[in-house]
Amino acid sequence: MTTEQHSYAVDVAWTGNRGTGTRSYQGYGREHEIRIAGKPTIAGSSDAAFRGDASKHNPEDLMVAALSSCHMLWYLHLAAVAGVVVTAYVDAAVGTLVINDQGGQLSEVVLRPVVTVTAASDTAKAVAVHEDAHHACFLARSVNFPVRCEPRIVVESV
Repeated sequence: MTTEQHSYAVDVAWTGNRGTGTRSYQGYGREHEIRIAGKPTIAGSSDAAFRGDASKHNPEDLMVAALSSCHMLWYLHLAAVAGVVVTAYVDAAVGTLVINDQGGQLSEVVLRPVVTVTAASDTAKAVAVHEDAHHACFLARSVNFPVRCEPRIVVESV
């Protein structure tokens, strides 16, 4: 049996901080950017390994980006509700595609968000909100492979 793996790295950065972070649910924007190294703004094709155009985003890239974005948006919402003030959020997510004799499938996606919070925020609560966001994310609940989260919380310097 032959096994092959492909890795897809996606950076998602929240750009919706209007100056007060997530101090209030109404006070922050939901804007974010999906950045995939060496590729233009979202335009689709299949992976080059499957005869696609390597200069365009592929479904695997976008699946990883979608999972990362979904988690981030739920995290920001739940952080605001929990009183955790987020001032920056960047995720370096990676998905792994395994191809064998039975076909191919994403075997896992690992989210690695780096979340910056204000000094007054409870960092333990900031970490715990990731678990709640994972369970709330529609996409993570819909896929048949593990979506793991390895968050890092950074406290904003005063």
